[in-house]
Amino acid sequence: MANSPEMRASDADRDRVAAILREHTAQGRINMDEFNERLEQLYKSKTYGELARLTSDLPDVDLRHLPVKATAAPAPEKQGMHTGMRAAWSAWAVASGLNWVIWLIVSITSGDLIYPWPLWVMGPWGVILLVSTIFGDNKPKPT
Repeated sequence: MANSPEMRASDADRDRVAAILREHTAQGRINMDEFNERLEQLYKSKTYGELARLTSDLPDVDLRHLPVKATAAPAPEKQGMHTGMRAAWSAWAVASGLNWVIWLIVSITSGDLIYPWPLWVMGPWGVILLVSTIFGDNKPKPT
């Protein structure tokens, strides 16, 4: 059933028109003042006819098939390490930090600085990660 101009519009219909207006603003067809005026009218609109008037002077936009915007290439310093290796270093840092917090809490509550056992957790693990980072094949794979 076709939507007649007198039929009441839903919030989803208004959101769809708002997305269309945003796209036309991004493409430079309407400026920010026009966008704000139309957006104000949009949320006052009750029927499909009122919604249609807001975009009647604009070409149709298919929001599902917008051109993909080019993304900037990652900075060279971030290209050097494989994502898995960055994740391994992150896990090491979180686990080490958590162990030091536990050690600090136990030391404070006991009233004495206890043996720094977190070194035994982070030391060997860190050495293995360091050797893997330096000598391993951790360069990103081309896609």
